[in-house]
Amino acid sequence: MTVLVTGATGNVGRHLVRQLLDAGQQVRALTRRPETADLPAPVEVVAGDLSDVATLPAAFDGVTAAHLINFTGDNQPLRNGERLVDLMVRAGVRKVTMLGGWAESTLEPAVRASPLEWTQLRPIEFMGNTLADWGERLRTTGVIREPFGDRKSAPVHEADIAAVAAVALIHDGHSGTTYPITGPEVLSPRDKIRILGEATGRDLVFEELTPEQTRREWVAEGKPPRLLLFKALSDKGLGDAEKVEFLLQVYGRVHEEAMVVADTVERLTGRPGRTFTQWAKEHATEFRP
Repeated sequence: MTVLVTGATGNVGRHLVRQLLDAGQQVRALTRRPETADLPAPVEVVAGDLSDVATLPAAFDGVTAAHLINFTGDNQPLRNGERLVDLMVRAGVRKVTMLGGWAESTLEPAVRASPLEWTQLRPIEFMGNTLADWGERLRTTGVIREPFGDRKSAPVHEADIAAVAAVALIHDGHSGTTYPITGPEVLSPRDKIRILGEATGRDLVFEELTPEQTRREWVAEGKPPRLLLFKALSDKGLGDAEKVEFLLQVYGRVHEEAMVVADTVERLTGRPGRTFTQWAKEHATEFRP
């Protein structure tokens, strides 16, 4: 069968393309910029934009299964879910996996209400968020100053998210299922800093801010870090003070789901999930000056 991978040049998409190829599947990759995709030669790279259905008929032609992301190239939730589903059904797509962003878009309810065989992927936290949130600060200062340094989560390697998607796309028996996806261990920011220090050979430091210090530095002094969560809240029109209060609530609460290691990766792939230590070694150069 031919599998279409949307978001094919992203952190999860690149892994999924490679894993589907290794499994002997025909892979078509959707990207807005085919000239810069840099994907393996067997992949059929096609131009298109999920937010513009008019660009997609050729991309879905002859496709049996598709991996879908629920956000645009500008990280905005898709607003054309019903039109996308109509296109896929008419094209003969049989099954899909859905990978979401910060919240559901119009895609998920439209897919669930359709005849498509769907599997929803729900990662608790991407390991790659560590690079997006901390990379610049660790490269330049070696110090992370944030509140709630003992908060816990079980981040997952992007390759393991892709592995779960590949199983659901290739094999039957996963329709109508939402899979929580975590890594194999629960970690705090202090744990991550220690592991990154070992991987990079650097003396990295975590300095915990009190809520009052956080408000002063990130709002009064106008020095908020470039956290992915801050960007997501900016897209919702919130100012820095509102964003900090929201973040303090999120970081300060105990989230049971985030602290529970799910067995999804091992159960579906037959092997344990990749550890944060492995991820840190793979990305060590990106945390060095």
